[in-house]
Amino acid sequence: MKLRDEDILYEDKEIIVCHKPAGMAVQTSRLGEADMESALKNYLRTPYVGIVHRLDQPVEGIVVFAKTKHAAAKLSAQNAGQTMCKQYYAVAVPEKAGELQADGAGQAGEEVVLTDYLRKDGTGNISKAVEKGTPGAKRAELSYRILKAGQTEEGRPVLLLEVTLKTGRHHQIRVQLSHAGLPLLGDGKYGTGAGNVPEGSRQMKDLALCCSRLEFSHPVTGKRMDFRIEPAGAAFRIFRS
Repeated sequence: MKLRDEDILYEDKEIIVCHKPAGMAVQTSRLGEADMESALKNYLRTPYVGIVHRLDQPVEGIVVFAKTKHAAAKLSAQNAGQTMCKQYYAVAVPEKAGELQADGAGQAGEEVVLTDYLRKDGTGNISKAVEKGTPGAKRAELSYRILKAGQTEEGRPVLLLEVTLKTGRHHQIRVQLSHAGLPLLGDGKYGTGAGNVPEGSRQMKDLALCCSRLEFSHPVTGKRMDFRIEPAGAAFRIFRS
């Protein structure tokens, strides 16, 4: 898979910012599988591309890569220190639809903070919310706001969320929202049925999660840079005007 011109949001001598399509890995060890790292090496005609952060393969969104090792170190420090702002759009299927309406008291626009402890299970490539103090568990925090309420073609209630990551854990958004009763539309791994793609739906074919905003300081100039996109995924079609 080759990068399209529209996939490149910004480029200079130190960094390149891209819109990663859903279904494409940031980096892979699987022979013959396309990934962003390989595509960028071909695009830039260089043997080095610094990976700073990742998005799950089924997730679309903004990713910044470093073109030099100095830039990679500076950006990685921001990512580890949580000074790199990452915001997502997500479409959730509330398990208790009657209690979670966007126009309900204290719902629309109000920031809700979720704090959990997640443990990764490497054998199944999944993470689970567990009790604090569980061996191998790491603290995970995010916040979300309900932006709009809608419904699928089948009449299933859904909510458009704006999610801000406070930490970076394996499958964090998907696990925490599912644990809170808000599994993502199209998520067969953590949806527990409610977030799966409805049978026969021609509208929802991908995971309804997109990294829509990425903000960080330029690794050389220090200038604060802010990139934003609108989700291209079909799962967000419900909320497009």
